[in-house]
Amino acid sequence: NSDVYAFVSPDAPNMVTLIANFIPMQNPMGGPNFFEFGDDVLYQIHICNRGDAVPDVSYQFRFTTTIRNRSTFLYNTGPIKNITDTTFNRPQTYTVSRKVRGDHVRDGEDDGDTVGAVVLASGLTVPPVNVGIRSTPNYAHFTAQATHSLPGGRKVFAGQRSDAFFADLGSIFDLGALRPFQNLH
Repeated sequence: NSDVYAFVSPDAPNMVTLIANFIPMQNPMGGPNFFEFGDDVLYQIHICNRGDAVPDVSYQFRFTTTIRNRSTFLYNTGPIKNITDTTFNRPQTYTVSRKVRGDHVRDGEDDGDTVGAVVLASGLTVPPVNVGIRSTPNYAHFTAQATHSLPGGRKVFAGQRSDAFFADLGSIFDLGALRPFQNLH
């Protein structure tokens, strides 16, 4: 996990929005082995409500990758127009659980596993990577297809996103150049 953000969004002033980045510095053109969530990883977002740096609530995410056509290494075998298209060769789904930790595990004995976690939803879809206009011709509509409602008025999305805090590190570490201004100095 590289970043966690928590804020109240103007469009939902009674809700808290949580964002976690788990695989930083991804680029959509990173094929043919595009960035995916690990099937063998327990992704977690911990929330402390008491100010003691001990998680009171944890949201847990487990992913499953399906390979539809094992005869090819390709991520997609044609244009992906909908999240369920069979041309999406490596679709991922996930389960999201919520774990509330009580005082009885505050002694450090809780190892962070899924014991005591309540499954909120499973089989949730992950959008494809934004491969390009031939592979994902209308990429923007995948956001709605991959945003899922959970009990308690919660919503969840898991997928690749453009980070608003992007820094062109390749340019910066190339003797301090800043694209597109490098030709001016």
